[in-house]
Amino acid sequence: MSQQGYVATPPYSQAQPGIGGYPSGFGSASSQPLYGHYGGSPQMFAPPQQGVLKQVASVGSPVSVMPPPPGPNQFSLGNQYNGFSAAGTQPQRFLPTIAVGGQPPLSPYGQPLPTTYQNSAPPLSAQQLTNQMGAMQISGYGPGAMQGSQLPPSLAAQPSFPPPASQSMAHPPMPPGSHAPQMTLSSPTIGPPTMGTMPPGPPVGMQSGFPGPNPVNAGFQQPPGQVPPHGFPQQPGSFGGQMTGPQPGFPGAFPGGTTQMAGPQQKKLDPDSIPSITQVIEDDKVRRGGQTYTTNTRGQVPPLVTTDCLVQDQGNASPRFIRCTTYTFPCTADLAKQCHVPLAAVMRPLATVPQNETPLYLVNHGETGPIRCNRCKAYMCPLMQFIDGGRRYQCSFCSCVNEVPPFYFQHLDHVGRRLDYYERPELSLGSYEFIATLDYCKNNRPANPPAFIFMIDVSYSNIKSGLVKLICEELKTLLDKLPREEQAEKSVIKVGFVTYNKILHFYNVKSNLAQPQMLVVSDVSEMFVPLLDGFLVDFQESQSVINNLLDQIPEMFADTNESETVFAPVIQAGMEALKAAECSGKLFIFQSSIPTAEAPGKLKNRDDRKLVNTEKEKTLFQPQKGVYESLTKECVANSCCVDLFLFPSQFVDVATLGDIPMHTGGALYKYNNFQIQSDGDHFLSDLRKDVEKKIGFDAIMRIRTSTGFRATDFFGAIYMNNTTDVEMAAVDCDKAVTVEFKHDDKLNEDTGALMQCALLYTTVGGQRRLRIHNLGLNCSSQLADLYKSCETDALINFFAKTAYRAMLNQPLKTVREILVNQTAHMLACYRKHCASPSSASQLILPDAMKIFPVYMNCLMKSYPLVGNPDISIDERAYQRQLVMSMDVADSQAFFYPRLIPVHNIDVNSDVMPSAVRCSEERLSEGGIFLLENGKHMFLWLGLASPPEAIQSIFNVPSFAHINTEATTLLELDNPYSKKLRSIIDNIRRQRPHSMKLMIVKQKDKPEMIFRQFLVEDKGLYGGASYMDFLCYVHKEIRQLLT
Repeated sequence: MSQQGYVATPPYSQAQPGIGGYPSGFGSASSQPLYGHYGGSPQMFAPPQQGVLKQVASVGSPVSVMPPPPGPNQFSLGNQYNGFSAAGTQPQRFLPTIAVGGQPPLSPYGQPLPTTYQNSAPPLSAQQLTNQMGAMQISGYGPGAMQGSQLPPSLAAQPSFPPPASQSMAHPPMPPGSHAPQMTLSSPTIGPPTMGTMPPGPPVGMQSGFPGPNPVNAGFQQPPGQVPPHGFPQQPGSFGGQMTGPQPGFPGAFPGGTTQMAGPQQKKLDPDSIPSITQVIEDDKVRRGGQTYTTNTRGQVPPLVTTDCLVQDQGNASPRFIRCTTYTFPCTADLAKQCHVPLAAVMRPLATVPQNETPLYLVNHGETGPIRCNRCKAYMCPLMQFIDGGRRYQCSFCSCVNEVPPFYFQHLDHVGRRLDYYERPELSLGSYEFIATLDYCKNNRPANPPAFIFMIDVSYSNIKSGLVKLICEELKTLLDKLPREEQAEKSVIKVGFVTYNKILHFYNVKSNLAQPQMLVVSDVSEMFVPLLDGFLVDFQESQSVINNLLDQIPEMFADTNESETVFAPVIQAGMEALKAAECSGKLFIFQSSIPTAEAPGKLKNRDDRKLVNTEKEKTLFQPQKGVYESLTKECVANSCCVDLFLFPSQFVDVATLGDIPMHTGGALYKYNNFQIQSDGDHFLSDLRKDVEKKIGFDAIMRIRTSTGFRATDFFGAIYMNNTTDVEMAAVDCDKAVTVEFKHDDKLNEDTGALMQCALLYTTVGGQRRLRIHNLGLNCSSQLADLYKSCETDALINFFAKTAYRAMLNQPLKTVREILVNQTAHMLACYRKHCASPSSASQLILPDAMKIFPVYMNCLMKSYPLVGNPDISIDERAYQRQLVMSMDVADSQAFFYPRLIPVHNIDVNSDVMPSAVRCSEERLSEGGIFLLENGKHMFLWLGLASPPEAIQSIFNVPSFAHINTEATTLLELDNPYSKKLRSIIDNIRRQRPHSMKLMIVKQKDKPEMIFRQFLVEDKGLYGGASYMDFLCYVHKEIRQLLT
């Protein structure tokens, strides 16, 4: 178990306050308690004294590890990034370069550097370089060198202060209650950074090299002295005006240095030398793609979520239903706290099963219902042990011995297995369904089929934009495709219609009417449903009346001048209608603006961007209380799910309006400045997916575990009335619930850790069912086993949801600090306990987690956490709510978009082209690239795109003729066009949301939007590049281990 690290010494010579580009410091104490795991009590992070090295904590000491605050000369607000320093000051330092082979250090242009910048450290010999390059592997178990990538020699950093004489190698200090895998970085203490040549840098016009200052609002920097290319205005700082150099809380240049020297751009370290997400994905596809993954082994790690494979259920749930942060749990709570790896599972109980896999079996035990343990109520599953000749069975969750009912008795074979093992799904499969008895129904009565109610805002803006007419036209055909039971001829879902502005209009569409009837409720303060019979109807029976109504609605309100709307009374009306009909259902609400009309739930505009980066910023994301809080509770109690489609042209308070969809299992869609020409198809595609997808209603989920651990926290589009029951008014095939586990006793390596997810729900046909998913994990007292079986994609799903929940109650600065801290602690623990001794300057990452820092940096740069007043509050709140119910596959793509070169695709191949790293350096002027993250899709065209490719895609002769206003590609009859459209269609089918295609030309202004998604580069709104972040984490790890 010999692990080699790769050399990546951070270019810092003293601890710095924050991470490059993030508006947060790491030196000041937080006034808010930190959130942690395993029930750790809230603790404060105390700042270390300025100018003093961190104290080494004693074993188990809950001391936070924070770098010291910046020195008085470390930052200067008046300095222009990459330009001349402020008047009267001299630039203090060049970027470090590396001396090679005893030659004098060279500048990027081959000239000897001034002697004032010579390094006192001896130059590296050729042999030393060879040795260091040979050691540059990232590996968890065995020598797994990065393919085709080599790292430059480390930059040796000199501490700003001599270390204390009596530094002991105690356990690294850990923040209280946090759980993150640990990694360590350390650097030799041999003088200042060595200088010399650097590997080749990016093309001119790319972002400035690494290391160096990270401006607050980095945008896309030009080399000093050059005029920005056409279409790129000078990027303003956060609050307008010229962009300054490093600012307090934004580490940039080397400590003590004011700015970089003006002059030629410095060369960049080779980015291929650090772990690549795309390489890991491709390696897994080569190794496991297209194969059959059988689930007969406890604790085995499944293929990555990006790898297409066939899953064969043989006793454990498919990874399509459950993915874990690690498939080996530590045996004790102490080990769990030591390693900081969160123990969690992401469960998507109604996930779609591909057509080439076996659908879930339905088990019917008649009136007796499912077999359950008498003590813990776990359902019969492959984990149960039959004893006493088959007359009794021992529950694997609570060890209770139960009698087998006479009708269920079966003899055992010579290995103690029932003879009907393969005939009963609940004995041999990880996932299956039971038909529930009346005991599982409300009031012990069979459930009624659900209903869909379409509630359309007919205020001035929606009429003027043509949205109302668009919705009405679409519903005529869409209602023919309502979800139905498998093998059923038609859907039994009932439908109803409401229009509203300041008042509500209900429609009677009973099948025996010649014309629909409108009933108006103008007193919205006391909402009631004016009719029962004829409001919720069968679409097939009332189709002519409904079509008549859908034709009339746009005409009825064509001349409206009413611009005010209500919102809470609309939900109240829909919920009351479902309650009166004694059925569950879903409301489809199409809302254009913030509800300002006098009514319950009236909202005020609280779009106050002055609160960004203050203690009160968290209030911007908290839903307004009162009416909406009680309404959410009522909706869940009456199985009323809300899907909200927003069409805002200004602030609408997404944090409040979106809270009800989030807690009722619903979905939220937002189309800013909606225009039919550019957004119509995008919206209709979302609406179709939303109406047609597989869904269950009136759902309750319970997680049962074997002794030794338990589920303690839940994240998702859910409602929690108590600590164990996860309630969802509805749950669809895209919704995932992330569950965190905690030890309450010691786990046994022999029996492992077992979990059972039971979902009770009503199908679209009105049948009450129980869906069961079982999974067995390994347990180990060796931390190396835990790190070996980690799944990075599930880890980042968990961290995103915990951070996005924490930001409601804590300053963003604190949340970001905890994320970095946990990253460092997770990786430091690995280095300390699992890796073989090696040079202090080497960065050693567990193989299964080597790309975790990339994902973590992407999360920290996401809109909700970045804290920049240039980003709308609504957009940040929207993304926060979107991620809370995401599955692992969706969060993986969301945080690290796919960047696919399509200029050289093989038109005869069925294989999806391989993605490249999400960085500007991977773009080329002669290339065409497709980028998608599950919400946005771009087709980027380089200035020198091949004319034949442009002709094939757009049917125009040259780059200049391309129409970037188009949102769809022409259906042209040539192989290249067909192949590209096929790739786009395949991607769209994989994602729960529809994606509007944006066509972007290099150097055009819209390219700025596209570049926000190049997540390995410095963030447009702040945030470090991947390489800078990795170096910062490396430094944090080294400090933890000293």
